[in-house]
Amino acid sequence: MRVRRCRVLYIEPREEVEFDLADVLRGGDGLASRMRWLALAPHLGREVELDARERELLGRLSAERWVDRATLDEDARRALPRLLREGLVLGSGKRHAAMREREEALREVHWDPLAATMHAFTRWEDADAVRSMEDTGTVTIEEVRELFGAPPPEVPLPEDDTLLQLPRAPRGDFDALLGRRVTCRNFDAGRPLPRALFAQVLERVFAAHGKMEVTGDTVFLKKNCPSGGGLHPVEAYLLVQNVEGLAPGLYHYHPVRHALRPLPPPGLPLAGLALEAVARQYWFANAHAMAILAPRYDRHFWKYRRHPKGLRVVTLEAGHLSQLLYLAATDAGLAACITAAINEQPLERALGLDPLREGVLAVCGFGWRAATMETMELDPAAAVWQP
Repeated sequence: MRVRRCRVLYIEPREEVEFDLADVLRGGDGLASRMRWLALAPHLGREVELDARERELLGRLSAERWVDRATLDEDARRALPRLLREGLVLGSGKRHAAMREREEALREVHWDPLAATMHAFTRWEDADAVRSMEDTGTVTIEEVRELFGAPPPEVPLPEDDTLLQLPRAPRGDFDALLGRRVTCRNFDAGRPLPRALFAQVLERVFAAHGKMEVTGDTVFLKKNCPSGGGLHPVEAYLLVQNVEGLAPGLYHYHPVRHALRPLPPPGLPLAGLALEAVARQYWFANAHAMAILAPRYDRHFWKYRRHPKGLRVVTLEAGHLSQLLYLAATDAGLAACITAAINEQPLERALGLDPLREGVLAVCGFGWRAATMETMELDPAAAVWQP
């Protein structure tokens, strides 16, 4: 059998420090330190602890050239079986085909190595953002201030009085719309969202309003937000909970036909998936509809191959889409939200997505705002909530 190393691999020396009472009694500082060496490979998405012999072998194997395992020395052959099981070393045999295909998928999408590693190791499975804030005592801004001290100033302080005053523009309808653009944390779950308003928001935010065919298989769409290279790789999946005339469930939005494709039911109740999706931030979980932003990395990296800024451009596009959704919802008399504190993995399983090719990046919600504020919303201009 022939073997080679996976292409994208980072090894992190991680020091763990613990309190050691015995060390204090011996006159020491009471700190016991242990160094661990962890392999981070994006096609695995999990850490693998290494010993010295395994580190040495990974440093010697090529990620491009296959070598016969019989040519390895005795130490390398001893380290090889576990590295094959973990997927850090790939084998040419049938028993290693699944892991080999998984690693080859990463190569085919043309990820930048650092971006792929960040993407793989920041996806959550069962995070609870509310419990985390409660455990750390950071539920309110007052608690955050008490724990961390004063924040940096809200604007940089000028060192001298050399500011050049600019004229203020007359306020118009667009300014009023921007003023009402306030993140909603209080949705009215008892009031269904009309199907026409739901469709209007989707059309303004995600629909294609033009098409340009360069060749038969190279097509660019015109949408209402900018996109790197005009590729528009971010897909919209909908988790619909309370829209008139539309069965609750999961859908994929078709931007050219302005239509929804129903998806199979998730493996857990829809309300439970919505709560898990937003990491148990219950103030977002009962939005009438959630727009799950999922980039198609294979389309984006078709042009920006192994580009160090490629992932950043996709993230910017998700920001453009969320702001457009805010404005479209606000103009329709609705409210909106966005969060990146999400559990990507249960969403990807429910939607049938391979995160190396098309992974969840953010979750937006929209619907009717409740009449009373149960959860605090930031509205300094009092454009939504009157004092």
